[in-house]
Amino acid sequence: MIYYLFEYLQAHYDFPGIGLFSYLSFRAALSIITSLLIASIFGKKIIAALKRAQIGESIRDLGLEGQSQKAGTPTMGGLIIILATLIPVLLFAKIAEVYIILLIVATLWMGTIGFIDDYIKVFKKDKQGLKGKFKVLGQVGLGLIVGLTLYFHPEVTMRTHLSTSGQMVQTDAYETVVVESNGDQGIAQATRLGQMSPAQKSTKTTIPFVKNNEFSYDQLISWMGDEATQYAWLVFIPLVIIIVTAVSNGANLTDGIDGLAAGTSAIIALTLGILAWISGNVIFSDYLDVMFIPRAGEIVVFVGAFTGALVGFLWYNAYPAQVFMGDTGSLTIGGIIAVIALIVRKELLIPVLCGIFFAESLSVMLQVGYFKYTKKKFGEGRRIFKMAPLHHHYQKMGYHESKIVTRFWIVGIALAIITIVTLKIR
Repeated sequence: MIYYLFEYLQAHYDFPGIGLFSYLSFRAALSIITSLLIASIFGKKIIAALKRAQIGESIRDLGLEGQSQKAGTPTMGGLIIILATLIPVLLFAKIAEVYIILLIVATLWMGTIGFIDDYIKVFKKDKQGLKGKFKVLGQVGLGLIVGLTLYFHPEVTMRTHLSTSGQMVQTDAYETVVVESNGDQGIAQATRLGQMSPAQKSTKTTIPFVKNNEFSYDQLISWMGDEATQYAWLVFIPLVIIIVTAVSNGANLTDGIDGLAAGTSAIIALTLGILAWISGNVIFSDYLDVMFIPRAGEIVVFVGAFTGALVGFLWYNAYPAQVFMGDTGSLTIGGIIAVIALIVRKELLIPVLCGIFFAESLSVMLQVGYFKYTKKKFGEGRRIFKMAPLHHHYQKMGYHESKIVTRFWIVGIALAIITIVTLKIR
């Protein structure tokens, strides 16, 4: 909202420094600072309100050291993350942009599902919370909204940009520019014109570690004939639903010990912000030879607010936690991460970037699957891990949860670096 106010003032008045709000980097920095302040200052008040409402976590006895001390710790702390994300976005982002609208919808949608789940657990005293089928139905609903929007919305486009002299490309301000080549230096200067150059709809995505790393989903049905490619949405949308569901569940499983989900998600979010900045900037995307996605740069403002909110929440969620995010936070985090990855066409990098989420989910699937198999074959269930998800396995081995969290963060940082490096390693 403030962006549009300053845009109006800049057009009609000549105040010194008023043009700063036209810079993406400045608005992204403001969103980070604002979200940190909201999460750290108002987070304390929200925690106090949760305590007064006696919204405490009921801890199931898993035989883990220090577990009993966590009983009664306020939950639903995800409200801090949601508020600290949305308020800066509404203030500093171009909220009329399709990607910002989509991310706001994803935040509210998954936040509502998580809130209902926590509400049932806390106030209805039902430890199972929202029934699994309704939770999955909500995730599928968001995936359907995201898939339909990314496939059919006219403003969701991408561009194959060119950097030779006199050819037309698009900046993240959406004006057409003439780019002059300067030998080996690449793009040296951009001169603004006044019209937008053509962009195109596409189902392309990025395949890591492959030289020609762009893959279009319509190729999956191209064997049925050229006309069949117009029905690529029948492949694309189900894949979007699977990705949204998998990542949100992965984040939910990772939220098991103090600071793990919030810290890991902050690393992932920051990496996605870098990828969004590159994909939405014609110069960076040209230099790194990645697909240029008009309007994607605006996501950086949202990512700034989201990252700041996670770090601010971590202030209270670090060991020993003063508040738990609950499903209100974990499902929201997973949904946001999945949607950003889909927007910047890096969803196939999720197993690498979100490797912690992937490992946590895989450990549960392996544990359950192996237990059922051995019970059927040998008459008694056997386990691969001492306990699943994976972080509980290390707790059972005697590691303190702070050490587990720190080492998982280190692995998360390594995976984030690998993800960024994939832009050049092909």
